[in-house]
Amino acid sequence: MKLEGENKSKLIRIIISAVLFVVLVVIQHTVDVNHWLMLGLYVVPYLISGYDILLEAGEKIIHGELLDEDFLMAVASIGAFAIGEFPEAVAVMLLYQVGELFEDVAEDRSRDNISELMDIRPDTVNVEKDGKLVSVDPATLPVGSIIVVQPGEKVPLDGVVVEGSSSLNTSALTGESLPRDVSEGDDIISGCINGDGVLRIRTTKDFGESTASKILELVENASEHKAPAENFITKFARIYTPVVVAAAVLVAILPPIIRQFGMHTAPMWTDWISRALTFLVISCPCAIVISVPLSFFGGIGGASSQGILIKGANYMETLSKIREVVFDKTGTITKGNFAVTGVHHCPIEDKKLLELAAHAESYSTHPISKSIQAAYGEEIDNSRVSNVQEISGKGVVAKVDDQSIAVGNIKLMNYLGVAGAEECSSIGTIVHVAIDGIYAGHMVIADELKPHAKEAIAELKKMGVKRTYMLTGDGAKVADSIAKEAGVDEVHAELLPAQKVEIVEDILKRKNPGDSLAFIGDGVNDAPVLTRSDIGIAMGGLGSDAAIEAADVVLMDDDPLKISKAIRIARKCLTIVKSNIIFALAVKLACLVLGGLGIANMWIAIFADVGVMILCVLNATRCLHTKNI
Repeated sequence: MKLEGENKSKLIRIIISAVLFVVLVVIQHTVDVNHWLMLGLYVVPYLISGYDILLEAGEKIIHGELLDEDFLMAVASIGAFAIGEFPEAVAVMLLYQVGELFEDVAEDRSRDNISELMDIRPDTVNVEKDGKLVSVDPATLPVGSIIVVQPGEKVPLDGVVVEGSSSLNTSALTGESLPRDVSEGDDIISGCINGDGVLRIRTTKDFGESTASKILELVENASEHKAPAENFITKFARIYTPVVVAAAVLVAILPPIIRQFGMHTAPMWTDWISRALTFLVISCPCAIVISVPLSFFGGIGGASSQGILIKGANYMETLSKIREVVFDKTGTITKGNFAVTGVHHCPIEDKKLLELAAHAESYSTHPISKSIQAAYGEEIDNSRVSNVQEISGKGVVAKVDDQSIAVGNIKLMNYLGVAGAEECSSIGTIVHVAIDGIYAGHMVIADELKPHAKEAIAELKKMGVKRTYMLTGDGAKVADSIAKEAGVDEVHAELLPAQKVEIVEDILKRKNPGDSLAFIGDGVNDAPVLTRSDIGIAMGGLGSDAAIEAADVVLMDDDPLKISKAIRIARKCLTIVKSNIIFALAVKLACLVLGGLGIANMWIAIFADVGVMILCVLNATRCLHTKNI
């Protein structure tokens, strides 16, 4: 990676300081130089490499922010000068700066990788003026503007295709290379790369509200939600650092006093102060403080590259502990591509029933409503529709041509007191229709399992998920059929939204305290359940606003196999975090004991501290690599 800005400047300082340091060590061991002159000469490379650390430590002391790693390094190096250990003083600062440079480079590389992976929002957009294409700032365009996206360009704003057809590369959003074909009338979202066709698009959202902007905002803000491990490290450092500073002071003062006044021997102040300074260098907690946030940052970025948006490091830990999984049915386990497969017990023409039902459902965006409108196959005349009333969990009642049309499940028929509605033996969702309070027949609407649904549930069980559940408002017959085909353990059918929440709360009470419960839904109708579960995972539908807002984790391509991948990424990240914490603490504890006993000198302390930090940072960057997990 090419060094730029501050990192390049720091590297130059380190090189100059290192060259001067080596020259001075050679001079010190070959030429008899005055003690004070040698001190002055060693101060030069010391200040070149570490003046910024000293200034930072000084500013923090002025503001009352003591006992961080800058303070420890400043005290240890100045103390080494005070006892005449000039080479050690310079080496402490020089190698600490090497470690800091390594940390900065690793963090910049992580940020660059994430920026490249999430480079989905173009800075300009093409609009047509006087027959020519002009590039303008997308933030200045009002909703409803017509924009032109040429082959190879990123789609800058969400909208509807008004002219042209093409295939879209959605890999930046989903992590998958499978193209998506669009043509006139299709919805299109920002962040996709246009294929070989010119598209004219009428925008439906402002730049700041577009899918690409929302995703980038989500990833950028993810670092604000700290994981328990990060909070633990912050609290740990606040307690740990004062304790080791106090211990270093005791090491410097107590043994000499005991030797002089208790044992009546030479106090050996210089020796014990040297041990205390070694103790301070070893105690610096930078390896843990740096590597833990870097691990979570890398894990979130790596997951984003695979089309898995995790809203914060705190959700990483919850993801890693998932043992109970609750699925919504439509759009989660099944495709949600409903089709009318039959019209039964209809005293009027089937086409007429579909016409009335399609108009009554014309204001609904539910997949079942869309399927009824698709089966009707003609343009909806909204002027014929009035007094639309949606009855939650039951269906819709509306006036169509001055007739009262009720379309919904059998609960709606019972609620309205319509006689003659009976359950159908066909497998599928049964939608009943009543005209002016008289039963007029029903439609059978079938859905089918998603291609990877069965495989995804099997994979979850292999990963230690104890039980899977499916919650749906559909009838028991349809629900049982889908659940059996998918391999779901427990089914709850014919549920209202509030009943879904009650069932999730009941499962939460019964599960083991250390386990997490995940709810997988579409993020639109299931917002209360997504919020109530330990972690809500939404099928994002290539950028559904409701999904991005409601859930803790968003799967951008609706593939249920990504659930297990998200869990594997979280578990890998947590394993790396824990291994860094254990490794760093074990090495530091051993070196602290050896330093206190006088076995580990300043050189061993320096290499142990910087070496541990470099190893932990290297290990943390592994969190970015998620493609083959």
